[in-house]
Amino acid sequence: MGNSHEFDEAIQLLKHNFYCLKVDLPGHGNTKVLGSEDSYTMANTAQGLIELLDNLQIHQCFLVGYSMGGRLALYLTLYFPHRFPKVILESASPGLATAAERQERMKRDGQIARKLERSLEKNDFIAFLRNWYQQPIFGNIKNHPHFQHLLKIRIQNNPIELAKSLRLMGTGCQPSLWEKLKDNSSDLLLIVGKNDEKFIEINQKMAEICQHCHLKIVSHASHNIHFEKPKDFVENIKLFLNA
Repeated sequence: MGNSHEFDEAIQLLKHNFYCLKVDLPGHGNTKVLGSEDSYTMANTAQGLIELLDNLQIHQCFLVGYSMGGRLALYLTLYFPHRFPKVILESASPGLATAAERQERMKRDGQIARKLERSLEKNDFIAFLRNWYQQPIFGNIKNHPHFQHLLKIRIQNNPIELAKSLRLMGTGCQPSLWEKLKDNSSDLLLIVGKNDEKFIEINQKMAEICQHCHLKIVSHASHNIHFEKPKDFVENIKLFLNA
């Protein structure tokens, strides 16, 4: 649901130590997909990001991803390990392990995609977003003093494009990375919020089977840690990257 402004506050705290490149993924922000809808898939999005880095002559860098972006970051790490020596995954997962789970999730994501499309027809995208943040993984994010600013960032997106992204790069249609995770060779920092029980469980399983994994649980935070606790989020990144 975010765009390239998602990490603005974190970047303000990181910019004196790192050069930060932020990207709008397909279906989000100002990025325009000129090819077929296959361009929205995880594999093709990952390839597009590798080509972008090649064009910028960035042959190796650190990588940060949140939620869907975290799933993509893990895919990039596992398929292009020589490009990303250290990776930060915030509230991310390797996808779903079984075909049955993926099929069920694709049905649910299809329902959400239709709601996104109807929100544009009814001109009530903001109502969709308010309902979206009722989900338990987001904790009490609606009571955050800057929640209205978060909505202003989200409302800049096109619901039709978000629906395409969900259908083609949602958790249900992405390849499962659980088996490949066992062969990971990059240093991974897994960051989850203490109030996000679902992703604590997922990331604990990841840390158990993955080499070079470091799990950090951030107090007083839920799914969106960089928004709720930006200073803690950045401090964990600095400690990890400077270790």
